[in-house]
Amino acid sequence: MATNGPFGIDPEDLERALREAGIDLRDLLGKASDYLDHSTANPLSTLLGLLVPPARTPKPESPITGESGNGVWAVYVVDDTGGATVDQVFPTELEALRAHRDNTDPNRRVRFLPYGVTVSALDAT
Repeated sequence: MATNGPFGIDPEDLERALREAGIDLRDLLGKASDYLDHSTANPLSTLLGLLVPPARTPKPESPITGESGNGVWAVYVVDDTGGATVDQVFPTELEALRAHRDNTDPNRRVRFLPYGVTVSALDAT
């Protein structure tokens, strides 16, 4: 014990553990090189990109998606001539879908309608 240093670690055990870790790392890099993009200047960054999941990028906000709140969710009916008539209007998509849940009419639909857009935009073409 006195010859193994203050922590009781045998130098041969430490050397063997480091050698095995080096071999394992070399094998891992050899396997990962199949997946690396060799056209980049820094293959290590590509390897890290494989090991670390990419950060979430914020979803681009579209004014038509209804997430900005600049409009209403409309339940509307398309008649035989293709003209749309708004039946009900809701502030959120969830409320509109709940109202439309038991719908059996194929001409009745739900869609987000931004402010400033006329109802004729819902007409069937």
